[in-house]
Amino acid sequence: MFALSRDRDGLTVCEGGPSVAKIVSMRPERPFVPHPGRTPVTPPLPPSTPLSEAGLGSEVGLEPGAGLEPGAGLGSDVELEAVAAAEAAARVHAALAGPGGPFAVVRAEDGPQAGSLIYADGPRTLREFVEPTWAFADRPFLIAGTSGERDYAYGEFFAAASALACRLSDAYGLRPGDRAVVAMRNRPEWQIAFWAAQLAGLVAVPLDPRWTESEFTYALDDSGPRVLLVDGERLPPVAGWARKTGARVIVFHGEDHHRAQEDHVERYEDLPAPDPLAAPPEVEVRPEDDATILYAPGATGRPQGVVATQLAQAGAARDPRFHAAASALGRGGIPGQEPAPVTLLTIPFFHVAALSGLYAAMSAGGAVVLMGEWDAEEALRLIREHRVTSYAGTPETALDLLAEADRTGDRPESLRMLDTGGSAPPHVLLARLAARCGERIEPYRGYGPAETGGAALANTGAEYRLHPGSPGRPTPSTEVRIAGPAGGALPEGETGELWLRGQALARGYWQDEEATGRAFTGGWFRTGDLAVIRDGRVDVVGPKADGTVGNESTESTDGTDGAGSTDGIHSADGTHSAEKAVTDEKA
Repeated sequence: MFALSRDRDGLTVCEGGPSVAKIVSMRPERPFVPHPGRTPVTPPLPPSTPLSEAGLGSEVGLEPGAGLEPGAGLGSDVELEAVAAAEAAARVHAALAGPGGPFAVVRAEDGPQAGSLIYADGPRTLREFVEPTWAFADRPFLIAGTSGERDYAYGEFFAAASALACRLSDAYGLRPGDRAVVAMRNRPEWQIAFWAAQLAGLVAVPLDPRWTESEFTYALDDSGPRVLLVDGERLPPVAGWARKTGARVIVFHGEDHHRAQEDHVERYEDLPAPDPLAAPPEVEVRPEDDATILYAPGATGRPQGVVATQLAQAGAARDPRFHAAASALGRGGIPGQEPAPVTLLTIPFFHVAALSGLYAAMSAGGAVVLMGEWDAEEALRLIREHRVTSYAGTPETALDLLAEADRTGDRPESLRMLDTGGSAPPHVLLARLAARCGERIEPYRGYGPAETGGAALANTGAEYRLHPGSPGRPTPSTEVRIAGPAGGALPEGETGELWLRGQALARGYWQDEEATGRAFTGGWFRTGDLAVIRDGRVDVVGPKADGTVGNESTESTDGTDGAGSTDGIHSADGTHSAEKAVTDEKA
């Protein structure tokens, strides 16, 4: 007698679902049919297969030999726990990414991702990803933690984004491929602007709101946008460039702007109210089209534009759904059957890590709580008020949050996940989390620069507690190579440069073929980090002695301030201090 349940991704779990070993099948609701131009890849073997026989090298991206024989040379309870956790992770991966599974992969035969693993199912563009969110209708989506700003339910958000997309396409005459800059602090309208660009087929160019006028000018000259979507605080440093080039400007919260002075500038608040039944513009958005340009620190000291295609960003949007499903199974839960998450997102929206957090929430119809300048006391208040289930920030702010909870005696009972990125979390973070909350709150960390679309590797749950220094294991669509001096794959246990390849990989740097050629080799991105594979996990041991090839990764211990690294993440309002984040730059 089997009890079956099905979630939005078509996961079918039997026999009550609390044990990974009891999963019989997880297959899409529609038959698995590889997309044209994509070769099916044999996924990992069934859950009963030992880790050492699962062949993770060819499916998950780890080189052959990454398995660990149970009982081989083990002499402590910790080692036995490590083996059990590794084998459980392999079984979960096999269940989710196995034949017909919701996260099965195929190998692309053409396009920018040719030769890489990509998800066999799921959206192929960000427009395909965001359009179904209208069905969440009245569910809360964007919750403004700052007084005086409004909240948005999913239906309101989608109507507003669609209306703005139509204005960009119809009134402004913008066409797919045109660039649209988004520059404002974390506020709900940032998301309306970004997704309006995607619905209109434009290339969204999020910029750091802390930049000076000269820094804005460099990025504007480099990307050449036809429209600037900015808040009132960002209008002064970009107004001169817009006036000189004739670019259109839409100002959000521009209370001090007077249209009579600048006809090329419109206040968003003066636009017609969105029609809740209106559709986005009828434009063709193709998987191979560019979707985003994220500026991250380059080798010359100037920011480099990391260009990702629609297919790449769709893969980046799919990855968090896999992480969530794997986390649920690891806890003995049923993917898709848990309440929608409520995330306190303290990372600035222009950052690749923030996009990953947004994708995770939107995939499940979850809410995102915003806040301005980092304040631990205010964060605890927001967690209590909105029943926040997931916290996303840097290890520094997470430690600050726990310290404030200790000081006040606050127990954030609703919190279930602590998601940190930027630098490797100190051991004291895990110790303090366990001392205050036991194992009720699940720790999570991701690794991945802008070039890989975010968390290409992730570590969570039992494996995180056993190996907090490891960035974890790759997603189904990510391949890992530990490369020697000549670029060949090194065996497990040897240290070399970490190379990554997969669906979410960027196609290169905006208008910089030389830099693209240095950082991307045969479809692989050279991270510039030294790493080693141990028992199927990736451990980053430091940067290469000869400097960085690509932009900085999210787990390097000496981060930067750019969108390509969660080291140096700033407060969501654009402020920053040495106590809040790491700011050293790589050589």
